[in-house]
Amino acid sequence: SADRLLTVLRERGVSDLRRVADGRELEALPGSAVGLAVLPVEQGFATDDMVLLGEQDILGDRLARTSRRRRSLDQFITEATALTPGDLVVHDDHGIGRYEALETIDVAGAPHDCVRVLYAGDDKLFVPVENIEVLSRFGSEDAGVQLDRLGGVAWQSRKARVKKRIRDIAGELIRVAAERQLRPGDVVQPPEGIYEEFAARFPYPETEDQLNAIADTFADMASGKPMDRLICGDVGFGKTEVALRAAFIAAMAGSQVAIVVPTTLLSRQHYRSFTERFAGLPLRIGQLSRLVPAKVAREVKKELADGRLDIVIGTHALLAKDVRFAHLGLLIVDEEQHFGVAQKEKLKQLKADVHVLTLTATPIPRTLQLALSGVREMSLIATPPVDRLAVRTFVMAYDPVTIREAIMRERDRGGQIFYVVPRIADLDDVRERLRESAPEIKYAVAHGRMAPSELEDVMTAFDERAFDLLLSTNIIESGLDIPSANTMVVHRADMFGLAQLYQLRGRIGRSKVRGYAYLTLPEKKKLAPTAQRRLEVMQTLDTLGAGFQLASHDLDIAAARTDGSEEGPREDWSPQITIGTPVLIPENYVPDLGVRLGLYRRIAGLADRREIDGFAAELIDRFGTLPTEVENLLEIIAIKRYCREAGIEKLEAGPKGAVISLRDTRFGNPAGLVDLIQRNAGTLKLRPDHKILYQRNWDDAKARLTGVAKLVQALAKIARTAQPEAAAQLPKPAPSVAKPKVARRA
Repeated sequence: SADRLLTVLRERGVSDLRRVADGRELEALPGSAVGLAVLPVEQGFATDDMVLLGEQDILGDRLARTSRRRRSLDQFITEATALTPGDLVVHDDHGIGRYEALETIDVAGAPHDCVRVLYAGDDKLFVPVENIEVLSRFGSEDAGVQLDRLGGVAWQSRKARVKKRIRDIAGELIRVAAERQLRPGDVVQPPEGIYEEFAARFPYPETEDQLNAIADTFADMASGKPMDRLICGDVGFGKTEVALRAAFIAAMAGSQVAIVVPTTLLSRQHYRSFTERFAGLPLRIGQLSRLVPAKVAREVKKELADGRLDIVIGTHALLAKDVRFAHLGLLIVDEEQHFGVAQKEKLKQLKADVHVLTLTATPIPRTLQLALSGVREMSLIATPPVDRLAVRTFVMAYDPVTIREAIMRERDRGGQIFYVVPRIADLDDVRERLRESAPEIKYAVAHGRMAPSELEDVMTAFDERAFDLLLSTNIIESGLDIPSANTMVVHRADMFGLAQLYQLRGRIGRSKVRGYAYLTLPEKKKLAPTAQRRLEVMQTLDTLGAGFQLASHDLDIAAARTDGSEEGPREDWSPQITIGTPVLIPENYVPDLGVRLGLYRRIAGLADRREIDGFAAELIDRFGTLPTEVENLLEIIAIKRYCREAGIEKLEAGPKGAVISLRDTRFGNPAGLVDLIQRNAGTLKLRPDHKILYQRNWDDAKARLTGVAKLVQALAKIARTAQPEAAAQLPKPAPSVAKPKVARRA
């Protein structure tokens, strides 16, 4: 803020302007000088000796928020994949099962927390918590999905087919992305001075996520290559501000900007927002949708083709064949998931060589997958605006008394109500119910088949608070911003999709007032399992910033993951470690099961000793001194990292030593391994089955843990020093006569 104000004041002709560190330096300035300092003072004051002006005195009222520790993108994604009992999960090696519970079992004489997963034939698999990363959520819709059989071949063959298909798709996506990267793009940078003034018109302090998203966008636009960035942020979290600033710098650089939205109401709202924000600037803004009269639409198209219109906001009408741009430089797509296939193809043609910014609250799975795989860049806005409260959601059978109370309570606190139905045919029935239960309420009706002018009049009147309640179809679901509307009733909520319900709920609770959503169901009607699951998810996702989590519920995660590097598909595996020490987070340390599961998943993803130590510090800060079991768990994670580096697939340790199995009987540096064995001939040997045996007296569990850590660290160091050609497969061991067993613990 200080840097921005410095630029604005200099642009306004304040010449002797100096940055100072504190109040003493401010007092020491000569009389003609103007000092600028960051001080804990909200508003200015005047004395006989000096005048102090606060930022609010110069730029108007600004809302302040307390800074909070920002969660990383990886951590946010991790928390979004938290499991609940009954969820379908995918195990990298065994396929689709059903998560049942977190269970403490006895492993090598010590308690060990494991995730219990049910498979076909009532087979159970116990996954140690330190290997929890081998599990991923299958998806929120589980109708008709069959569980795999432990030890069966069906999953492996299906996984091979999926891997090949993903490789083909990824190859095409990477080819398209590479072609875009090879094309030159407009180099666009913020104009000094006037940009700071434009940014200062934003009446809120930018959240850290917002600033990062803006910086990412500007860096892309200045790179000389066409931008393709996804801004993923929950409803009302400030995505539009990112779009406004990107549009500003593109338009001021002489490029045309097109903002494409899915509905006429959202087009109208964006047009109003952009017009207010760009007031007084030498830029022309137009609108193109069915709400725009034909004569005005013709003029807008003519000005676009002539280059006289700088910014145009519209629906898919912008994708028509007769719409031509003189020099389109930036395309902003809002709520991409609402566009059809044909419209997306037209968008693809429109955005071939231009900068593209996509805004979404609940990205469709493919959009999210492209962003996570790096084909598209993504910025995540996960921090809610100041004073925002989460919407309370109630799933219930329709009850006229409860609905009347909800409507009247909202009206009595000075607010407005949305009443949403799934079909136009439902409007008359609900209208009759409203007449009976709440006759004193003034209401209006809106749906997609109304004449454009009539719909415009209704929405304007509701926005201006001429009505208490708006009875409508889901035409209101995209981007509508009416801060005074904070109660929503959804009729027949079972007929809406998960993303639709989430978008609808996002229309309320957009101010400092608590929002309430009532998802009503028909009485005595048994719901389909998928509809039941959708509504359960909606009721649990009532925290701020849950839109990204919703996308993860809709994202079916396959076991085959493709890396865009030259090496091709990435091979994921997780070492199995048994040391005979208690490995768990005790229930009396972290009582909440969901929190424990989330911590286990985060622990499994820790990359190195520094991250492990940082996580340990966080646990101490949140829950107190680490119990021995948790210390053991964190040490196992460190050992696991070394095992991966050394290619150790399985490690079993007990009072008499340790047995190590190498992955595919392969070691990165065979000569180094032989040298290590020779130097430790009394304690280290290679068995005929090519397992490494380390003989020690480890009656003490702590000494065993420390000894194993030193051993695998030494093996990892030797493996790292190998020459590329040194990695070789050890001779095949003699065939075993023992019968194979289906693993119950993996």
